[in-house]
Amino acid sequence: QVQLVESGGGLVQPGGSLRLSCAASGYTLSSDWMYWLRQAPGKGLERIAAITRGTGTSYGDSVKGRFTISRDNAKNILYLQMNNLKPDDTAVYYCARDPTGRTKGPGTQVTVSS
Repeated sequence: QVQLVESGGGLVQPGGSLRLSCAASGYTLSSDWMYWLRQAPGKGLERIAAITRGTGTSYGDSVKGRFTISRDNAKNILYLQMNNLKPDDTAVYYCARDPTGRTKGPGTQVTVSS
């Protein structure tokens, strides 16, 4: 059974940084594209980052230049490094094996507030 579990969220001040992790079991993360999505309060699911089976990456405009998606193939963990966080980044963050979030994990809460 495939399981994705996100971690690393928390409360951070504007301008701060966090690194989210997505641990996988029953699935090799490098076997296909992986995605990070988020859902802010009262809003829909937003796809913010993707990584190919290799090292190719892409980002949504709202996070481009501030967030970095990466993967440790040896540990089978997906990461999202988030820098220069803003209050608008407050959301539940998910990793998923598909771009719509159908296969997402339970999520981790990120709150950006002073």
